[in-house]
Parts: sequence; C-alpha cells; structure tokens
Amino acid sequence: MLSPLHQRLVQHLAQRETDGTRRRLTLPTGGLTDFSSNDYLGLSQHPMVQAALQQATAEAAGSTGSRLLTGNSAPAEALEAHLAAFHRAEAALLFNSGYAANLGFFSAVPRRGDTILYDEASHASVKDGIRSSFATAWSFQHNDLQDLERKLARATGAVFVAVEALYSMDGDMAPLQELAAFCQARGLYLVVDEAHTNGIYGLKGEGLVSELGLEDAVFARILTFGKALGSQGAAIAGAAVLRDYLLNFSRPFIYTTALPPLTVTGLAAAYELLPTLTQEREQLFALSNYLKARLNAVPGLRVPLESHVIHPVFFTDNPGPAQVRQVAAAAQAAGFDVRAIVSPTVPVGTERLRLIVHSYNTREQIDGLAEVLSHQV
Repeated sequence: MLSPLHQRLVQHLAQRETDGTRRRLTLPTGGLTDFSSNDYLGLSQHPMVQAALQQATAEAAGSTGSRLLTGNSAPAEALEAHLAAFHRAEAALLFNSGYAANLGFFSAVPRRGDTILYDEASHASVKDGIRSSFATAWSFQHNDLQDLERKLARATGAVFVAVEALYSMDGDMAPLQELAAFCQARGLYLVVDEAHTNGIYGLKGEGLVSELGLEDAVFARILTFGKALGSQGAAIAGAAVLRDYLLNFSRPFIYTTALPPLTVTGLAAAYELLPTLTQEREQLFALSNYLKARLNAVPGLRVPLESHVIHPVFFTDNPGPAQVRQVAAAAQAAGFDVRAIVSPTVPVGTERLRLIVHSYNTREQIDGLAEVLSHQV
C-alpha cells in the first residue's frame, strides 16, 4: 500500500505522462551525428585536452574537500588567475557548475532591500538563485528595455539587471550594448550569463562581453565550462572585492567539495587551446547560418533568423509535445542526435526541436537532417 505522499508523487508523474511531458533518462546512442550536445568546438574530445588528462592521472582522484578547507590547490588558483587575465577581469572564482555559480551569486550578493530585474527568458539557475535571495525581484519582457524601465520605477536599493548573452532555448542574443548603456546611465549593476558565448565569441574566445568591449560596464560575468569548453564547472568574473565577498558569503561555493584536480587540468588545457581555434569558430558560425537557411527552406518548419548556434525548430502546425518527441525519435532513428524541448522547460504551445551546431558538423550532415525532417512535417 502506497502512502498518501507516494500516491501524490504517482499522480503528478501520471499527469506528466498524460501531457506528454514526462522526463526520462536515456543512454547515449553511439554513431549519431551530433546536433544536440553543447560541445560546440569539440574540446571534450580534443587530443591535446585528452593528453593533458592522461599526463595528470597520477593526481588525486578527488579534491578531498571544499576550497576553504582541503580542496584548494595551486593549479586551481593558477586557473583563476588565467581566467581573470583571459577575460579581462580583475579576478575570477571557480564554481562547480554554471547552475551553482548563478545560485551562488544571486543568493549572496543582492541583499534585503535590493532589487533584481531579470529577463523572463533567464535560465532556471538564475531564477532559483533569485528565489534564494532576500532581495525583491521582478521579471521584464524578453529583451525589452522599455519594460525593464517600467519595472525599474518600483526598484529600491542596489538594482541588479540579469540577462544571458545568448539565450539557451531560443538562441537569440541580449542587446548587451544597449543594456550596458542603460545600466551605466542609471547606476544599475549588469550581470551577464555567458554560458553559451564563452569560448566562441571574441577574438580568442573570451566571450561576447569582451567582443563588444563591455568588460567595465558589467558587474559580473558567469562563465560556464560545460558548453564550448567541453568540461564542467564555471567561474564568476568581476572585481577582486566581488571574489572575496563570494568566497565569504556564497553558500554554494563555501559548502561544496571543490572541482577535482583532473577537471582543473582539463580546463587549463582547454583555455590554452581557445586562442588557436579561430578557424573552428568561423566554421561554427558559417554552419549555423547554413542550417537556418536550409531548414527554413523546408515547408512546415521555421527557424528564427535571430538564432545563433542554438536553433529552435518550430512547426507551423504546432503539433504538441508528444508529436514533437516523435519527430525527434524519427530523426534519431535516421542517425541524427536531435532532441525535443517541451513544457515546462518552454511555455506550452512553443514546443520545438532544439538543434545545436558544432564546428565539426558538415553541410552534408545538415542537408541529410533537413531531408529527414521534410518527411515528418
């Protein structure tokens, strides 16, 4: 006999099943053409990164504790110094994931009496960090500075404006130059999540903030390593006093075991490679543009022209979550790793395929995927 709580859990899962939105873990299928992973530049399998990891196999398997106890190391501090110099910031602090970095920043830096204004399309980690804060928070309409100004009229205390450089579900960019000017003119603190721009924008992969020369206009940058760096972890880049404050007050930093030595070694190797990957970045952007043009030529499909690298593929007949998942399954059966994105990750009625382009994809692979999808719409 199930307890009342177990029965409640079953009912919620059953509702997800009925809605076609129940999540399940699946094992990777070998041999599929990758249009799904965040490994934009292929660094997770780059020979130089793998060689660095093989040379470091004699290191301890784990970091043995938090950074403030036994988990700190000279390589971790060297990596932070390199990150600060590379991203043209005064200092940087490592976190175990982009999720932990966003949670750690927003739960610690904005205080009671302050205000957080965040783009409604912000990542779940930003929203969860805001929920952990004692600051007041309001969302503003996606990329809408007029709505941001309306919400600002109610703000008190230090005011933080939270955006993503490149949004993870729609693949569109924040108007960073306009936002930076807006915040500077009003004394606001701009926080930019560079999860999907770190490594692929900028002359050497320093990110979109650096490409636009906005380092001094941004209070904090969240630099995630689980995308173009092909690894795990993240860093918050900003002033030295921000780093010191976070290691004193950010609970997700203080109370968690530090990144293992092998991860730090792999990240250092990946960052050494970034400046040499100009051709790979150019190939990535060229393929991104080709995919948009190729799929928009397929009747029944629509890819927003403003998407970059991440491409939502919408169906003009709006088929619903179950049907979108069926299309993804058909693409996988044809040899393409394609995933469906449904509610609650995206709003009901906006279900889509989410395609990610990589520097190692080819036009022929895009043509093959377009042909498969043309038979599903």
